[in-house]
Amino acid sequence: MVRPPAVAGTFYPSDPRELARQIDEFAAGPSPPAKIAARGCIVPHAGYMYSGRVAGEVFASIEIPPRCILLGPRHYPYGQAMAILTDGSFATPLGEAPIDAVLARALAYEDPRLREDALAHQREHSIEVEVPFLQRLAGDVRLVPVVLATDRFPVIEELGRAVARVVASQTEPVLVIASSDLNHYESEAVTRAKDERAIARILELDASGLYETVRREQISMCGYAATAAMLVAMRQLGATEARLLRHATSADVSGDRERVVGYAGIIVP
Repeated sequence: MVRPPAVAGTFYPSDPRELARQIDEFAAGPSPPAKIAARGCIVPHAGYMYSGRVAGEVFASIEIPPRCILLGPRHYPYGQAMAILTDGSFATPLGEAPIDAVLARALAYEDPRLREDALAHQREHSIEVEVPFLQRLAGDVRLVPVVLATDRFPVIEELGRAVARVVASQTEPVLVIASSDLNHYESEAVTRAKDERAIARILELDASGLYETVRREQISMCGYAATAAMLVAMRQLGATEARLLRHATSADVSGDRERVVGYAGIIVP
């Protein structure tokens, strides 16, 4: 199965040359002395004009291995609450990125709640918008795409543990990517304050703390389940720190400070 692009021409350019040019621009900021061998990362998934620089800084700062597990939210009310694809590819204007069937099937085996479901992925952008960055900056990359609509922490935690078991069993590195924006459609001041509370929990690798903070503080972080699962996996894999590379909002681009979306780029070495 080839999953065709759903948001090319809206969230990012449909012309491959313009898409490549934008990604190169977003990734062209100050480079670290050496790329970081990250275990995981958090990147936003809004339209590139708003969040592309945050995502570009993250992907340009790390060594992107040939195999990546991508966890994102399911924004639309279609399909399974925990949906995986274990075969085929994701198509973008830059070509096709194959799904890593071996890794995907291993993850589905480790967490039987994951269901093979193309419908849940059909219109979902949270995974799709990350794929061109991986294609352009890493070249030959294979994906395991998972989208989530569950809000039960024990289920999220078990997914994170399953991810950790699968990653630990591999002989080559696997990057775990959580795709999430932060607070949505409140003022700049409120959004930045709420974002900072969520970011504080993420930097502590505190999955349950993030889950509780998001729900208690009514932070409309769309990918909090994906992020919490990634944090559980990172703890299980021995990570001890996370680093914030950039925190931005849509107001930085639009100038509208009344209805703002927050974005963070975070890596877990």
